[in-house]
Amino acid sequence: MPSNYIASGNEIEVFERAFAGRLPLLIKGPTGCGKTRFVEHMAERLGVPMWTVSCNEDTSASDLVGRYILRGTETPWIDGPLTQAVRRGGVCYLDEVVEARQEAIVILNSLADHRRALFIDKTAETLIAPDHFMLVASYNPGYQSTLRDLKESVKQRFVAIHFDYPAPDIEARIVATESGCGLDFAHALTRFGVRARELVGNGLFEGVSTRMLIYAARLVGSGKPARELLEAALIDPITDDPNVRATLRGLLSLIEAPA
Repeated sequence: MPSNYIASGNEIEVFERAFAGRLPLLIKGPTGCGKTRFVEHMAERLGVPMWTVSCNEDTSASDLVGRYILRGTETPWIDGPLTQAVRRGGVCYLDEVVEARQEAIVILNSLADHRRALFIDKTAETLIAPDHFMLVASYNPGYQSTLRDLKESVKQRFVAIHFDYPAPDIEARIVATESGCGLDFAHALTRFGVRARELVGNGLFEGVSTRMLIYAARLVGSGKPARELLEAALIDPITDDPNVRATLRGLLSLIEAPA
């Protein structure tokens, strides 16, 4: 789809300079603040393909590099997304990289330093990344208390960008652009989001994300009763606590659905 990304800082310049300098990039920020959307935009802007891996606790080195598979009487080697990206060039994006197994993270070391090399033990290959290859990883620092963190030896191989929720005026423009709603309604949703995020640590583990505000705008745009859909988009996904839900319902008064 055509890219209509709205920058909230100097993230585009940092990404472009990292790409030109053949440097890996680490993007840190809360859920739904636009990390993945940004990487998609930059791959399109630079005119390179993109491979995305949504990491989880079961993501292994083989999931990234590749594996032999049984196909009839043969056992061919199938490249994983990381290997494909290194062979062809482009952006390999590891979303929530801290959730991957340690063995998967270790294989990134040689690719993220001056060697820019991927060692494939099972095929005895050493791949040198082309100039138009870029390794990008992201994670949510707010999860560090419950999930593994990256080792310092890994972090220091990356250039890093810290994302947060955009400033209200910028966030409203993003919501309007991504959802197609009017700017006034987008501002109202953003006011709700700002106030709801004040509850983080006081009943909410994480705040209402920009993505949730976009979803809310799209739901209301369907013409159904706005209040019910606003609750479905902005309250039901993030809490079951009756007291927190009551507080968030009260904040819905900040939003006036479009006619």
